[in-house]
Amino acid sequence: MVESRGTVLVSGGSGFLGGWCVVELLRRGYTVRTTVRSLSREPEVRAAVGSEVDPGDRLAVLAADLTSDEGWAEAAQGCDYVLHVASPFPPKQPSDPDELIIPAREGTLRVLRAGLDAGVKRVVVTSSVAAIRLSEAAAARPLDEGDWTDPDSPGLTPYVRSKTIAERAAWDLVRERGEEDRLSVVNPGAIIGPVLNDDLSYSLQAVQRLLGGTPGVPRLGFSLVDVRDVADLEIKAMTTPEAGGERFIAATQFLWMAEIGEILRERLGEAASKVPTRTVPNLLVRGMALFDPGIRSVVGGLGKRTELSSEKAKRSLGWAPRPIEDTIAETGQSLIRHGVVAVPATA
Repeated sequence: MVESRGTVLVSGGSGFLGGWCVVELLRRGYTVRTTVRSLSREPEVRAAVGSEVDPGDRLAVLAADLTSDEGWAEAAQGCDYVLHVASPFPPKQPSDPDELIIPAREGTLRVLRAGLDAGVKRVVVTSSVAAIRLSEAAAARPLDEGDWTDPDSPGLTPYVRSKTIAERAAWDLVRERGEEDRLSVVNPGAIIGPVLNDDLSYSLQAVQRLLGGTPGVPRLGFSLVDVRDVADLEIKAMTTPEAGGERFIAATQFLWMAEIGEILRERLGEAASKVPTRTVPNLLVRGMALFDPGIRSVVGGLGKRTELSSEKAKRSLGWAPRPIEDTIAETGQSLIRHGVVAVPATA
């Protein structure tokens, strides 16, 4: 039996990124513990991970919820590292922001404290570019890790506020304890890539809607990144000594939804024949948002382009993300393969 490189706790193994973090860690020889809110999801987690890698006896699934202290100390005990990936991301924004902010902040602090108290070498917290991209400098230059969203800015969605407040709280905690070098933060953009199951994240749903043939394309854009590249960066941030006390943007390039649609049509051919070519006017999208809470959460981004720089991750951690065009194509193919998009039969 090959000796394990160490034990890593991954919170939220049933999620899109959490699942791929588990897969990548197992591939690299680690022993993994992952948490789910209910052990009823264990078979699903094992099936998703097992579709990519044989975990053997190196995967344990434990019950722990971000809203409760129960289980976290035991989960972290004896681990070498923690990847905190679990975070609430609802399909529509709640009317009370605290429904998102409190679990995001308190959950992050719970997992971080459990890891630090258990003596792990490093905790990597998954934040988001949401905590960066609404900086006031966004119009002037590409944003980097020195930029922060002001959570008190008017008009922010509860999700954006929750990610910013949770990350701030994590940095405050390690500073208070004098343990900044035991925390790293990864700030991913919109994560897409091959799916492990049919539980789709918000970013994947954008590709799903395009392939399914929405009436038109809103003028929305995303700073995209491949889920496998985010998992790779999480592991690099976990193990590289210089990554302690640092945050890292994980994003490749900004693309409008219309550009994503073009790539799908070009790469998938007939399978992407339903992808719309017509752009929906901003005014119409704002009108639809009055009746659809799912749309309401994105109207603030209509027509806004934000450039983000991942040079720090590339330079200091040797991060080398794959071409995003390949990822878009693989995402589409994966959604079709999993049957979550109905496409015309090819001849």
